[in-house]
Amino acid sequence: MTSTLIPAPTTEPPAPRAGASAPRRRPRKRWMPVLALSVISLFTVAPLIAIVILALSPEHERTIPYAWPETLTFDNLLRIFNVGAFPLWLWNSIAYSVVSVVVILLTASMAAYALARKRFPGRNVLLWSIIATLMVPMQASLIPMFIMVAGWGGVNTLWGLILPTLANAQAVFLIRQFVRDLPEEIFDAARIDGAGEWRTFVTIVLPLIKPVLATLAIFVFLWHWNDLLWPLIIGQSDAARTLTVGLASLDTEQISTSNIMAAALISFIPCLIIFLFLQRHIVDSITSSGVKG
Repeated sequence: MTSTLIPAPTTEPPAPRAGASAPRRRPRKRWMPVLALSVISLFTVAPLIAIVILALSPEHERTIPYAWPETLTFDNLLRIFNVGAFPLWLWNSIAYSVVSVVVILLTASMAAYALARKRFPGRNVLLWSIIATLMVPMQASLIPMFIMVAGWGGVNTLWGLILPTLANAQAVFLIRQFVRDLPEEIFDAARIDGAGEWRTFVTIVLPLIKPVLATLAIFVFLWHWNDLLWPLIIGQSDAARTLTVGLASLDTEQISTSNIMAAALISFIPCLIIFLFLQRHIVDSITSSGVKG
C-alpha cells in the first residue's frame, strides 16, 4: 500500500492590482519627543528667567508671579556692588575657582600621565589608594582639614581656602583613563626623536587630552564656584567670604528681593562664560574622544 504526500495548500497574499498604490504607513508622532523636551526645557529655564526679570525690575516692585514689570532697569546690578563686601566676595570666588582649576588640571594630568604610562613599584597600590579616597565623604574630612589649616594660620586667608581642595582624585582617575587609551606608537616615536618626559607631556599628552581637560575645567570651576560648606567654615570674617557665603548672608539683612536676584544673576554670568568658552571642546570629546590605536 503506497501513500502519497499531498503538499499543504499555501496561502499567498493577492498580487496588487496594476495601478494600485502601496499601503500608506501611519506617520510617526515625531512631535511628542519635541513637545516633551520643550516642556522640560521650560521648567529648567523658568527659574533663570524669573531671576533675570527680578534683577532688572525696579526696587520694591512686585513682579513675579504677579505681573510683568512696567520698566526694566540695571540699577540693581550697580547697587549690589555697594552692599556689604560684594566686590571682595566676587574676587574671592574668582580666585578660588580659577586658581583651583589651573592647579588641579596641571597636577592631575601629570599624576595621570605617570600612573597610565610609567611602570614603577607600587603603581597599582597608589592608584587604588587614590580611588579609595573617593569613597570618603567630604563632610568626614572637614574637621581634620580645618584643624590642620588653622594650625598653619590659614583661617580667613585665600590660600587657606584654596590649598585643601587642590587634591582631586576624581580628576586624576578620569584623565588617567583618557591617557591610557592613547596609542603607544606616539610615545615610541617621541622617544626615537629624543624627547624627554617633560617635552612628551607638554607637546604630545596635553594636546591630545584637551577634550577631557575642558570637560573637567567646567566641572571643577562649578564645584568651587558653588562651594558653600568649606568657604563657610574657613572664611569667618566678612572679607574672607566667597560669593556663595556672601549671598547666603544677605537674607539676614534688609535688602530687597531685586538686589538679591541681581547678585544671583551676577554669580551666574561667570559660569555661563566658562561653558560657552569650553563647549566646543566638549563636543570634540564626544565626536572623537582621543586617538584610538
